[in-house]
Amino acid sequence: MLDRIARASHAHPLRVLITSLVIAAAALVIGITLIGNLSASGFNDPESASMRAQDEIVAATGASAVPSLIAVVDPGAPIASPAGQDAVSRVARAMRDDPDVATVAGPSPQTPNLTSTDGTKAAVVAYFGDISEDASQQAARRLDDDLSAIPGVTVGGGWTAAAETSSIVGQDLLRAELIAFPLLFLVSLWVFRGLVAALLPPLMGALVIFGGFFFLGAGNEVFGLSVYALNLVTGLGLGLAIDYSLLMVSRYREEIAARGPTADALATTVRTAGKSVIYSAVTVGAALAALMIFPQNFLFSMGFGGLVVALVAAVVAVGVLPAVMALLGTRINALAPRRWRARSEAADRVADSGGWYRLSHFVMRRPVIVALVSGGFMVLLALPAFGVQFTTTDTSVLPQSAHARQVDETLTREFPGGNATPIFLAARAPDTPEAARRLQEVSAEIGAMSATRTVSAPRYVGDGTWQIDATPRYRALDTRTITLVQDIQAIDEPYPTKVGGFTALFVDQRSSLAAYLPWAAAIIVAVTLLALFLMTGSVLLPIKAVVMNVLTLGATLGVLVLIFQDGRLEGFLQYDSQGAVDLTQPILIGALAFGLSTDYAVFLLSRIKEIRDAGGGERESVALGLQRTGRVVTAAALLFCIAMGAFATSRIVIIKELGIGTAVAVALDATIVRALLVPSLMALLGRWNWWAPGPLRRLHARIGVREGG
Repeated sequence: MLDRIARASHAHPLRVLITSLVIAAAALVIGITLIGNLSASGFNDPESASMRAQDEIVAATGASAVPSLIAVVDPGAPIASPAGQDAVSRVARAMRDDPDVATVAGPSPQTPNLTSTDGTKAAVVAYFGDISEDASQQAARRLDDDLSAIPGVTVGGGWTAAAETSSIVGQDLLRAELIAFPLLFLVSLWVFRGLVAALLPPLMGALVIFGGFFFLGAGNEVFGLSVYALNLVTGLGLGLAIDYSLLMVSRYREEIAARGPTADALATTVRTAGKSVIYSAVTVGAALAALMIFPQNFLFSMGFGGLVVALVAAVVAVGVLPAVMALLGTRINALAPRRWRARSEAADRVADSGGWYRLSHFVMRRPVIVALVSGGFMVLLALPAFGVQFTTTDTSVLPQSAHARQVDETLTREFPGGNATPIFLAARAPDTPEAARRLQEVSAEIGAMSATRTVSAPRYVGDGTWQIDATPRYRALDTRTITLVQDIQAIDEPYPTKVGGFTALFVDQRSSLAAYLPWAAAIIVAVTLLALFLMTGSVLLPIKAVVMNVLTLGATLGVLVLIFQDGRLEGFLQYDSQGAVDLTQPILIGALAFGLSTDYAVFLLSRIKEIRDAGGGERESVALGLQRTGRVVTAAALLFCIAMGAFATSRIVIIKELGIGTAVAVALDATIVRALLVPSLMALLGRWNWWAPGPLRRLHARIGVREGG
């Protein structure tokens, strides 16, 4: 099949290229239309007790159990004055006039926490009705526009934060692309030493992003996906497109250097490098698809986006790029200074010399020392990970210019409650005096807990549901508040109850991720083992790859702790440390690290095996394989780091974590692991690298994947 694709591309390159461009343009237009309503939430398990507690209160009252939108009013006069009362009334009236607002609460003798300690500011709180997530974001935007027009009013709250996040993600994504594309072109120019060849990876990257947007939009119509998946589709799509383009173009340049720009040269390129690309894309996509096992929409969306963009990258690399290469022929080396072209052509012909060849022999002469030093360095980087603290997404991930964050900080700093996020219980019980008495005992038990500031009497809210509200003394993610929620959950309640509120959501999110993580990890490890076994026929090489991937992930998490938890580089990266790492990031970056590490392992080991199967010696095969792939893998890793590292410019902290974490993982894998650990360990094991028991050898002989076969 790959031969037929290559020969069709060689025979009709213009037809293939024009068709591809038309499809890409249509995908972009449709995709941009469909991704306009991606969700900014989705970090919680919809089946968790805290989410069901919220659903029960909404079903019983027709209103949210926690504030949906908060307006801080600063009238320039005391809130108790006529001017202050008029300002508060105006805001409350505007909220009540909105059809999606169920109830409104303002400052009163019963709600003293809604007036600042100095009496100059007030908080007016809106509770949305039983409406969808999309309708809630639209209502938040609508109210933000209406209320912000009133002098002295700043709008915040959960749904305002979600709306602002969606807007910021789009703006930051555009800025990251404007930064990344010129840098990618310059580095490609340095790698290929020719203008025409250097243009191909960024152009293929654009096609992959267009296709990724289409499938992300289509998936959003079915599943309702997270807006954060846009960053993954853009960064990963660009990175994979560049990886695969580098592999294909480098192999094609080798072939035309040996036999000219013939149909056979293109067919050999697609049959060898193209097969590795397809295999790599399936492996990366499968590793990321493991994230779809999590019930959190954020991780599900990342898994879906990673899967589709990996497959689109393979289709573009094998289905579109060969037509472009066939159209260019030897002109793929055009528009290069003579000196650059000579060096490039010499590099394409190099077989048994060169920097990577010499490095591999240097390493293999000292395998024990190199393995110990490089492995020790990775362990040293991983040590801070043992002190990792976790957090979740709140307004602190937003920039200080975001209104939702400003409101949150104002409430924390200037209001009596310190913006302590309420905890509530939803209890299923009849509307009887006996139920009221027994639930009053629960309320008293909560009030006696040291971390409780206030607790309300139980009140019947309808539909067989009672509600108890508790205000903690400390911030929502303080360890003492988390312990309070766990203590409340552990009460021997007389009726079925569920604990809700922001802190309860975090506790349940942590438990849910811990429950599903072993299954996702098992899938990712199984994909890695199976992929590398099918490529190499070895049992030991896949196991070594898993161990090195774990080492890379540990080192990456250690770097994230140093930067984001400990607050280093705050000024340089322009963020405020949360004092912890987002709970979802190690899982997401782990899936990316495993997928991409396996991606580079396929590139290297497939070439080593190809040379070994052709009669090369054990160490010579490693040296020649590293010489042939080292420059390409390193360049691909550098370009991938630029594509993902551009997200370090994002104003949202978790996007910075994703970009920097992925870039660090790729950089470590392409340098320490591929250049030092792989050749040193292969030298130590020699022919045992390729060992497998007899039944597995026979199985691989039947179903194994061979790059040149």
